[in-house]
Amino acid sequence: MFAEFKNKVLFVTGAASGMGRAVAVRFGSMGCKVAVAARKPEKAAETVRMVEEAGGQAIFVPCDVSDEASVKAAIEKTVEAFGSLDYAFNNAGCGADGVHIPFAPLTEVTEGDWLKVISTNLTGVFHCLKYELIQMHKQGGGAIVNTASIGGLKMAPGFGAYGPSKAGVIAITQTAAVENAKAGIRVNVICPGPTDGTNLMADSKASGAQDTDFLVNNVIPMGKLGTTDDVADSVVFLCSKMSGHITGCAMPVCGGMQM
Repeated sequence: MFAEFKNKVLFVTGAASGMGRAVAVRFGSMGCKVAVAARKPEKAAETVRMVEEAGGQAIFVPCDVSDEASVKAAIEKTVEAFGSLDYAFNNAGCGADGVHIPFAPLTEVTEGDWLKVISTNLTGVFHCLKYELIQMHKQGGGAIVNTASIGGLKMAPGFGAYGPSKAGVIAITQTAAVENAKAGIRVNVICPGPTDGTNLMADSKASGAQDTDFLVNNVIPMGKLGTTDDVADSVVFLCSKMSGHITGCAMPVCGGMQM
């Protein structure tokens, strides 16, 4: 199944852990060549090893998505190493300090926190899309999936920087989808809810910022947290020929929280 991915090339940001790592390994298991884009070489090296153990090829490409030159260089290195760019998963995201989601009303969000969140979560996706689209136009097609959040579909009090940044990811995804549809490039976005296996969820559990029992019992209709495998399944679908007539879609991967 999914033999179409064999020897194709995936570029994935935020690949050092969590959802990015899960997607990198899943594509590797299907014979894909994977560019593991991240800021932390030690953790990225572990992802490279896992991709190779799963049967794929992988390289580490240093990448800070908030820096346009860094993104351009990472995509160029990917194409230089593997010869093309067939798929991209723009997944890197953070809170103001690089990890935590800042929880504060708009009146208490500092400009510094706002800019840090926007520079990675939204401007970072813009940088990636720009250079991925340029390369895919040269090749005559491709598929891109961005990571937003259920918080980008439904605003919640206290997420004054994070929610708007993820709503912006949905908007830029649909802009890219409209602009590039006739070029054979599909651009979609996933909107995960609380997901086990991510740094944000681990941090939330440890700090008590999120009561996971309350979420499971009262907020998530399906009564369970998502997993990084759920995310990987969704990205595979949106890159595959099974979704060949789907572009500009904001897909909830949240156990029904969008309702």
